[in-house]
This record gives sequence, C-alpha cells and structure tokens, in this order.
Amino acid sequence: MKKVELLAPAGDLLKLKTAIEYGADAVYLAGKNFGLRTASKNFTDDQIKEATEYCHSRGKKIYITMNIIPHNSDLVGIGEYVRTLEEIGVDAVIVSDAGMVSIIRRITKTLPIHLSTQASVTNYETVNFWYDYGLRRVILARELSLDEISEIKQNIPDDMELEMFVHGAMCISYSGRCLLSNYMVGRDANLGDCAHACRWKYSLVEEKRPGEYFPISEDESGAFILNSKDLCLLDGLDRVLKTGVDSIKIEGRVKSQYYVATVVRSYRMAVDAYYENRLTPELAQSLITEIRKASHRDFTSGFTYEQPDENAQIYGSSSYIRNYDFVGVVLDYDIESKMATVEQRNKIEVGDKLEIFGPNIEHFDYEVVEMKDKNGKDIESAPHAQQIIKLKIDHEVKPWYMIRKPI
Repeated sequence: MKKVELLAPAGDLLKLKTAIEYGADAVYLAGKNFGLRTASKNFTDDQIKEATEYCHSRGKKIYITMNIIPHNSDLVGIGEYVRTLEEIGVDAVIVSDAGMVSIIRRITKTLPIHLSTQASVTNYETVNFWYDYGLRRVILARELSLDEISEIKQNIPDDMELEMFVHGAMCISYSGRCLLSNYMVGRDANLGDCAHACRWKYSLVEEKRPGEYFPISEDESGAFILNSKDLCLLDGLDRVLKTGVDSIKIEGRVKSQYYVATVVRSYRMAVDAYYENRLTPELAQSLITEIRKASHRDFTSGFTYEQPDENAQIYGSSSYIRNYDFVGVVLDYDIESKMATVEQRNKIEVGDKLEIFGPNIEHFDYEVVEMKDKNGKDIESAPHAQQIIKLKIDHEVKPWYMIRKPI
C-alpha cells in the first residue's frame, strides 16, 4: 500500500527543519514573490537552495508556492524565477492561475506543477482537464466531502495525485478567494497580503440609522460572525486515508516553530499508527489533546462529513486558546553528566514542572531541579530570550526535543 504523504508548512528555514525533524515527508514554502503568505518571512533564492539541499539529503520533498491570482503587472519576473527554481531542483511549484501555468509550461516541460486549492477544484472533470494539460497533482478545494473526494479519485487516471487539507485555519470565502480584506483595508488576499478581516468584530447598522450599532449576538464583546473554527481531521484520519488521497496537508506558514512541531508530530504518529493497524479512537483523541497544547482555535471538521452549520463558527472571540508556553528547545545532551544544553524561549525557573516531547515519542513530565548558565554557573532563573542554559535531565533527550510549561 502506498503511504500517504504528510505535507507541512515552512514559514522560514528553522520551521522547515523542525517540520522535517518531526516527521513531515514534504514541505511547502514561498519565495519572496508570487506566494500567498506575505506575513511569513519567506525565502530568498539562496535560502530555497539551502532548504532544498536539506530536504533532499533526508529523502524529503520541497514545493514552492506561486499561487497568487496575478494581475498583468504581477507576471513580470516569472520566467527568471521559474528557471532559478528548476536549476535549484525543487520538486514542484504550486500554482492557481491558468496563465501562470501556461507561462511555466512554455519555460519548462520538466518542473512539476501542482494546482493550488485557490483554483477551487471540486469535481473529477476539472481534475481530468488539468491532467490533459500535463499536471499530475491537484490540491482539492476545502469545500468537499469525503464521499466527493472518493468519487473524484475513482474517476481520474491512476497517476494523477490528489492533495487535501486536514488541519489549520479555514477561510470564510470559497477556497480562500476573498475580497473582504481588499474592501476593508486595501490589502489583497489574493496576492498574499490578507488582513484576516474575517476575524474582526462586527455589528449591524441599519441604513436610516447611521452610527447606531446593533449587536448581532447577545455577547457584550460583539459578534465575530465570519470567524471560522480551525480544521482538524485527525480523529477521522482513517476515513480520510481510505479515500485514496495521496497527500494530506497542514496549514500554518505563519505559525510558530512550536506549533509546527506539535501538529506535525501528532499527524505523523497518527499516520504511522494507521498503516500499522493501531490507530484507535483513543489514540486519536490523545493526539488531538497534544495538538491542543499549541495555540489554537476550537476545531471543526469543515465540509468533510456534512455541510457545516453555525457550530463551525466562533461568535464570541477571535482569540487563540493557549494553555502551554513553549519554553525551550534542546540543542545537545551529555549522557554522562545528564546535562542538556537548551535554548530558552520563555522564562524557566528552578522548581518549574514542565513537559518534554520529541519526534515520534510520548511526552514525559520533568521538574527543574538544577539549572546552569552557559558558563556552568548555577542559576535559579533563565529570563532572557533565547538564553543558552543547561538543565539536569535524567531522561535522555536529543536535539530538537521541545520543552513546554502549563500556564
């Protein structure tokens, strides 16, 4: 049985390495132009080269987003950029616009093109149209049920791959094609500069009573009527994989390193458990509990099982839920002294009761009993951002392990 690809976001090089270390089979990212996430740091050409070498040296793949919906002026420079990506050796580009597909195909017949979810593909005839044009992967619209995805899979060529989102933020507009940000603040969501106006607080104004704001709900804080819950399909992953999709995708290029590690780890463990016939509802729920230890909104299954109703929205607040702080990442460990070298991310004090987790292992509890600065001097507190410290940890840890603290 062909194993599904686990595809993770990479907002910068550190997040990319974290995603790979925590079990992603492939990552997606943007260069400085043509991508839909200007809020993430994104990659220079040299950084894309470094990232590609890092992924390929570990047997992983790398996809570059070029999924803006371009105006005429946005077409400038596409040819040069595509030639650079082909020379670097990236595994595919992700494109939403037919004109950009055409330009790329005139330049190269060998660089794979994946059709973005922004293209809103919802049926097998459209998938087959793009197959005839030479594409071999389509990222499906989020507005599909599993039954529809299964039907699509049964009516396309065997070598046409399907990719679907299984986790992350949901857009209020169809497949992310939103104009609300443009209208409200002049920031074009379809060029990567979304202001997330769907997360704002709204009230109702009647035409003949300007200046009088009527709450849409009874909540005193206002109404967030466009604010969707986040997608999470981990507890139905067995049903997802039975559709035959080739790649499952996690959203979140602007999320933190800790978020990437936490979510990728849980999906990696769930995918592996599925193929080993040990993915139980209890294991799935325990992994969702782990995901909830990263900053998140409430979860929804979106369109996956049935048409979403009012319960898929969050009406009271646009805030994230955060129950844990990311306090450190392990850089090194000395087995003889049992001292771990740690880069601090939030304040750590002697006596703190923490949790430590790593790729594909269960987390374990840990209490800080001994802490030193980088020079070996005993300290009681590590309050400085990215301070290098040493912690006495009896349980062997490895580089990339992360430390969190309940709030």
